[in-house]
Amino acid sequence: MFTVLVTAQPPRPTARLDADAGLVSGEAVVLDVRVARLGSRVLALLIDVVVQILLALVLAASAILAIAALVEAGLMVQPELAVGRGAQTVGVVLVLIGYPVLCETVNHGRSVGKLAVGLRVVRDDGGPVGFRQAATRALVGVAVEWPGLVLPLLTWVATATVMLTDARGRRLGDLAAGTLVIHDRSPSATGYRPRIAPALVGWARTLDLTRLDDGLALDVRQLLSRGPWMVGPARERLAAALWAEVAAVTSPPPPPGLPEWAYLEAVLSERHRRTRHRLARSRSAAATLWPELLPDAGPAYSDEPAGAEPGPTLRPAAPAVATGRHVPTPSSDPTLPALPAPAAGSSAPPPRRSRSGLPAESEWSGEPYR
Repeated sequence: MFTVLVTAQPPRPTARLDADAGLVSGEAVVLDVRVARLGSRVLALLIDVVVQILLALVLAASAILAIAALVEAGLMVQPELAVGRGAQTVGVVLVLIGYPVLCETVNHGRSVGKLAVGLRVVRDDGGPVGFRQAATRALVGVAVEWPGLVLPLLTWVATATVMLTDARGRRLGDLAAGTLVIHDRSPSATGYRPRIAPALVGWARTLDLTRLDDGLALDVRQLLSRGPWMVGPARERLAAALWAEVAAVTSPPPPPGLPEWAYLEAVLSERHRRTRHRLARSRSAAATLWPELLPDAGPAYSDEPAGAEPGPTLRPAAPAVATGRHVPTPSSDPTLPALPAPAAGSSAPPPRRSRSGLPAESEWSGEPYR
């Protein structure tokens, strides 16, 4: 009898093609982070070299002024060679080691050059670097990378080779400290926005989406946003299965002749359009009823094409006679605050108030937008 041990492994999480850092959160979600390659890191290094040169000049001028002040005060007869060499050694240590260690420790893994290019040093697990990691990177970098006190030309070639061959673009200092450099700023993007086919615009405007819940809409969005990185047959199969669920809760049926993912995009696009329209109407209602709440409220959102008949507009609150509702007044309900008296010579009635003391609720001229 043979016993076969089978272990089930969860599927590997997927991410965007440019998210190559391989950082996974505690919830097994791949972080959308890109590693910094040789080009961006060299650019950041050049900026740091310029900053280090300026820092070295400032330190040298400060040392010269300090020594001159000591000689003038009589504390030093003449500048000694040992004092000059000691100041030079301290300056080199501060510029080559103190500068990167201080910046990366205090500024969360970013020196001036990395901050300008948009890079950051993190640990292999994605956590922030500390003094130990920053000091290790700086010491290894000064010794065998830049400026490379040990065989400069050979170590430069070795560093470039390691960075080009490593899957995460790490240099020798990163390998010794257990760190990597990532892009702190992602490329600007507006995110996924569903696009509707022109042949489905009329059908989408007549859809009944009242039974389409948020969970199913989120599944549709995730499928469509990840579709470009999915294999064709798998994408079509998932789109067909998801459209079967969406078609069961929406009506009327779509026009034939188009793929399932086109129907899904039309449904999602129409849902977004109605949501934006509803939010814009709510904001317009709040601005009309309570102008002090939204003083900078702009015009209501409208996605209707030019020349189209305008939709329902907001009108002021109607009198109680028109609505058929009983509106309490301070004379009938003593709990309400007193209304301000009209100005002299004015025939306009005072504004109505609700039981909370706020302006009365507005009403819509038209059917609710579903």
